[in-house]
Amino acid sequence: MSIRKRPNIFRGINVERLLDLIPILIALFAAFIVASFLLIALDANPITAFSAMFEGAFGSQNATAETLVKATPILFVAIGITIAFRGGVINIGGEGQMIAGALGAITVTLMIGESLNWLVIPLALFAGFIAGGIYGGIAGFLKAYFDVNEILSTIMLNQIAVQLMNFLLNGPLLDPESGGFNNIPKTARISEVAQLPRLAIFDFFSRTRLHYGLIIAIIIAIIIYVLLWRTTIGYRIRAVGLNQRASRYAGINVERQIVLSMFLAGGMAGLAGAVQVLGLNYRLQTDGSPAGFTANAGFNGIVAALFGGLNPLGAIPASTFFGALLVGAQKMQREVGVPASMITAINGLIVVFVVSSQIFILRRTRRRVGEAIGQMDDNHTEKLKEGEN
Repeated sequence: MSIRKRPNIFRGINVERLLDLIPILIALFAAFIVASFLLIALDANPITAFSAMFEGAFGSQNATAETLVKATPILFVAIGITIAFRGGVINIGGEGQMIAGALGAITVTLMIGESLNWLVIPLALFAGFIAGGIYGGIAGFLKAYFDVNEILSTIMLNQIAVQLMNFLLNGPLLDPESGGFNNIPKTARISEVAQLPRLAIFDFFSRTRLHYGLIIAIIIAIIIYVLLWRTTIGYRIRAVGLNQRASRYAGINVERQIVLSMFLAGGMAGLAGAVQVLGLNYRLQTDGSPAGFTANAGFNGIVAALFGGLNPLGAIPASTFFGALLVGAQKMQREVGVPASMITAINGLIVVFVVSSQIFILRRTRRRVGEAIGQMDDNHTEKLKEGEN
């Protein structure tokens, strides 16, 4: 008599990867506990403060839309950071790559005008991707072929991008009509055909600033997940990130993969800059600092990538969380009366605890790899013994 096997409801679920989320969640909880003590030291009620933060982020359609608007560029950058980290490269250049992408997109948009109608948006996004990709690829090239520390090179490239933006916005790209009115250098406003349309879902968000850049970011997150875990290119990038010597021994061109991972990472950040121009500001303007345009999305994207487990799909909720943190913090500041620096402190605490949690995840990963290698060796030994017998 045959016995029917019970269906395994957990089939297809990687339990080990789910367990990797536990240190991140514990780190997040610990960060909020420490933040609560800081709020108490400022004579503020933590429950009231965090309730105000949640209401400010999700309490209304407009609040939710603003959270998603903030999350969109963070998501693009987080996807790029994931690619770079998986390729064994630390990319701190999201700010500069965002600026490069914005410059590429706005230049193409202003040059084309309304002549190509609906093709303007795809061309502008492509220009932003290529500009950011080239800018990220410079650091990758220096790392791969000259062993230049990518942390230093990307930080310096950030400053170069800021100065290039300031030069162009005060010169070739300056709006001839306003001429830097109110001492704010800015380009001319892009045409309507080049503007990303507003995103309305069954009348939700119809009167908000939410645009289709969010949908583009989610689609790209899915594409990059497939690229990294379902294609040969992604396998090579991840192999180089895990062990360069073993990858080189296996015949993988390590230098090429490093440059490629940084190019793709820069391209994602470049798309973030392009989407900010096409979907939100409709022009490029700055106060002379990188944060004047990027709003620190280049750095917040690093934390969102780590918080999402260096997975493009995990970066979607992680970016939404940090978007909510930034938007909700404004209401918390108004309701509880805490200084703006407190918001920066909470963000910094989350960064410290989340990054620290990666130590435990790396240990688990190494242990799993060691167990897998040990099992392969045991199987190989058993086969040799069977052959001898």
